[in-house]
Amino acid sequence: MVDKETLQEEYSVAKKKSAKPMLWISMISMLMFFAGLTSAYIISMKRDDWVTFDLPDALFTSTVLILISSITLFLSQMFLKRDKRSISLLLLIVTFVLGILFIWQQYEGFSELKNAGLYFTGKGSTVSTSFLIGITLMHVLHVAAGIIVLLVVIYNHFKYKYKSDDFLGFELGAIFWHFVDVLWICLFFFFYFIRK
Repeated sequence: MVDKETLQEEYSVAKKKSAKPMLWISMISMLMFFAGLTSAYIISMKRDDWVTFDLPDALFTSTVLILISSITLFLSQMFLKRDKRSISLLLLIVTFVLGILFIWQQYEGFSELKNAGLYFTGKGSTVSTSFLIGITLMHVLHVAAGIIVLLVVIYNHFKYKYKSDDFLGFELGAIFWHFVDVLWICLFFFFYFIRK
């Protein structure tokens, strides 16, 4: 007869083994979603009412912020592996703040478009601005999910749930954050270079 403790241990091992593959599957589905949106963007460029405009400066700033946030998160994980918990936690909090600043800069970018008379919907909207803002908003939602993940990781880190040899939750959060980072950089370059 198998005791309860052994069953819980086996369940924990199985859960850990399935966590990364499940995350990868969800990220692939997100990638397919954005591939569909960018394909629709390219097809729509052939329309007569397509308007070309420069990207808002705030989108350049947000790109730099999210790139730095990936670096700080990578360093945080590196320090955690070396049992330097306080530096790791500090860098994790910096990553969180940079994520918030990224979202703020995206909002500023939308404001810049609005000030230029380019709207998401309504009378002043164009197909190109609707696509840019719509795709960017979808990405911002994924970053917001990443920020919630970072909050959970910060909480667990603060509660000493991660060790140098056991930090799966941290690693999963980092993979997702790096994914939304790379996704934004690809989207940014897509918007920058794919223009009529």
